[in-house]
Amino acid sequence: MAITQDVSDLFSLDDGIYGKSILNNSSIKTFCINFWTIAKNSDIIIFMKNTIIIFDMDGTILNTLEDLTDSCNYILQKYNYPLRTIEEIRSFVGNGIPKLIERAFGNCANCDLLKTATKEFIEYYEEHSTIKTSPYEGIIELIKKLKSDGFVIAVNTNKIETAAIDLCDKYFPNLFDIISGSKEGLPPKPAPDGIFEILKKANISQDNAIFIGDSDVDLQTGFNANLEVIGVSWGFKGYEFLKQQGAKYIAQTTSELYEHIITITNK
Repeated sequence: MAITQDVSDLFSLDDGIYGKSILNNSSIKTFCINFWTIAKNSDIIIFMKNTIIIFDMDGTILNTLEDLTDSCNYILQKYNYPLRTIEEIRSFVGNGIPKLIERAFGNCANCDLLKTATKEFIEYYEEHSTIKTSPYEGIIELIKKLKSDGFVIAVNTNKIETAAIDLCDKYFPNLFDIISGSKEGLPPKPAPDGIFEILKKANISQDNAIFIGDSDVDLQTGFNANLEVIGVSWGFKGYEFLKQQGAKYIAQTTSELYEHIITITNK
């Protein structure tokens, strides 16, 4: 979260993209000091750019599939259920951990077992979520470029929010302004509530927001929030699947993704 009580720091965000020279204008400096006095006591984060790029996490910025598979199979083995292949887990992810566990256990009708397995999966995965996980090629450079361009950068994921924050801290330190993940009281994607939470914190309208994801759940989330949506083909579902699900924009590389973002923001 990019917040500072020092005016010079405030205007040097994003490598000075907004112009440190304005600090020489004493009237503007006085306004900013007064503005900060109000803003720092509110729940709204004040940004100097009014366009936000919201990323999904799994399959979009991070390849988490192997660690998710290994964690699922640890729980399945513990309860003597058949192990799942990585391709099976690929087809199960996207709707949050409870649904992932339900699908992995197959025809299990024991609700208490599924609840226990879900809890144990979360605990195990949080301790083993960075063994094989890594950012997709070019994604760190893309996010840095977007920040230098002045965009606000956020994550909206069905992953447990504490785990999402930890992963962002490890792989994308200081790159994300807002992180919204699964937590009590917040419906999972494709419900748009997480996006609305992000937009409220950023004080940015839906008209100035773009959502990026790799799955049908992500597309539907963006559509439900009435945002422009870009699909990425390098994740868990692929180009043809996203096209069939109604994606207007699909990026096959991070360079294409950047081009789509600029095209949309220049409309």
